[in-house]
Amino acid sequence: MRLYDITLVAEKETSQSKPASTQVVPGPEPPSDIAFSKVTENSVTVSWTKPKTPVSGFKVSYTHAGDVDPVTVSLDSEDSTVGLSLLSPGSTYEVSVISILGLDESDPVKDFVTTREYCRTPTQVSALWFSVLLNVDAVCSDSELRISVSGNAAEQQLSGLTGSTTYTVTITSQQGSLKSPPATTSFTTTDGDRPRDLRAKNVTPRTALLSWKPPLKPVGRYRLTYQMEGQEMKEVILNASVTDYNLTRLHPGSKYMVQLQAEGGGRYTAATSTEFTTGALRFPFPGDCSQELLNGIRTSGEVEIFPQGKVGTPMTVYCDMETDGGGWTVFQRRKDGSVDFFRGWAAYTAGFGNLSGEFWLGLERLHNLTAMTRMSLRIDLRDRDESAYAKYSTFEVAKKNYRLTVGGYSGTAGDSLSYHNHLIFSTKDRDPAPFITRCATSYRGGWWYKNCHEANLNGLYGIHLKHQGVIWTTWRGKEFSIPFTEMKMRPAAFSPPTRG
Repeated sequence: MRLYDITLVAEKETSQSKPASTQVVPGPEPPSDIAFSKVTENSVTVSWTKPKTPVSGFKVSYTHAGDVDPVTVSLDSEDSTVGLSLLSPGSTYEVSVISILGLDESDPVKDFVTTREYCRTPTQVSALWFSVLLNVDAVCSDSELRISVSGNAAEQQLSGLTGSTTYTVTITSQQGSLKSPPATTSFTTTDGDRPRDLRAKNVTPRTALLSWKPPLKPVGRYRLTYQMEGQEMKEVILNASVTDYNLTRLHPGSKYMVQLQAEGGGRYTAATSTEFTTGALRFPFPGDCSQELLNGIRTSGEVEIFPQGKVGTPMTVYCDMETDGGGWTVFQRRKDGSVDFFRGWAAYTAGFGNLSGEFWLGLERLHNLTAMTRMSLRIDLRDRDESAYAKYSTFEVAKKNYRLTVGGYSGTAGDSLSYHNHLIFSTKDRDPAPFITRCATSYRGGWWYKNCHEANLNGLYGIHLKHQGVIWTTWRGKEFSIPFTEMKMRPAAFSPPTRG
């Protein structure tokens, strides 16, 4: 790619303006000679000629009349052909191909292609009449079959018909040289290859049970695709023995389009389709566990939340829906020592562990959640049959150095966290606090250390020596590592609903 200088000067008679200059880099060269081949009822192969200058890839887009957004496929620079599938029979598509070079795109090369009509059905049918000459003509072909039957017959079985095909039957009676006027009817055979009666039932705000009848012919597997309006399509491959599938993690109050295809002999059948709309929720995109509780979810477990409160990339968290009215977003748990908490800055920033076991949600997520609204904090501690808790009406984790703000204690465990108020987070590989002792290294954890701690809930599990364990000083002292801890937050203004 070359950098060009462009200078623009305005002239009027003998006068001339001062020059205006700029620099531009031309975009990538577009492809050429777009062509189509292997056109079927629901697929087409697109090919093109690559540009002479280097590119980093290609982008192929196609759209059907009436569609809002095109479907786009990204390809490497070595490719010059791509197969498009899941198209509608007898439909015209606009296909465009552009070159990609880094972040730049070329002008598109476009053309139109129309898929073949799908010949519309059992391989047997009975024809009834009152006497005697029978013609059968398939609408999708020019072939005609003529059958002569006895004048005493009133029924004839037709076999060897093609699935998904419309046939016209003409019946005339004949005696000697005399012939009656024709009687005509049409019928469409069923498709023995594709699944039948695809339905959505038991639809909730986030789930839907899909069921169908298998094809008449054996299949190898199914391909199920589903898509919310305006969002990308998702695909599931299912075993041939399956006749229902439960869709989960759907968006509330949204319309979904579903297509099901059977695969056999290396090819997929035409799709069977259905649509459904999920139920509405008070908070379609809950920002935290408290809003999920108000949506009616009363069981603790993993859920998806949307920190911005709108459609976007979700975050999976563990919700405590039972303790102190529920609605708590859990961000730390120690229970069995299965996860190593003596980690570096990157791990504590991103989070680690298993949401159903031991884990740390991540400092960046803590900041994002506490920045949305004023949060309260609850810490639950357990030692065999004894338990205690500490609750704080103020809890915030700042962006810079993830500085802790905490206050407003109440509870039964004693206040061991206010000692760490206004302190920045430190780990074994990043300890910017100006103290003589490198606390994160000495006490084997990642925490808001001071000089050094009254609480050390991310310390070494099961270690009762050198103050390095899981410690809450005001409950069990510094020589005892607490077997179970859980840290959780919810909006300070939240009022739990009354449980029936």
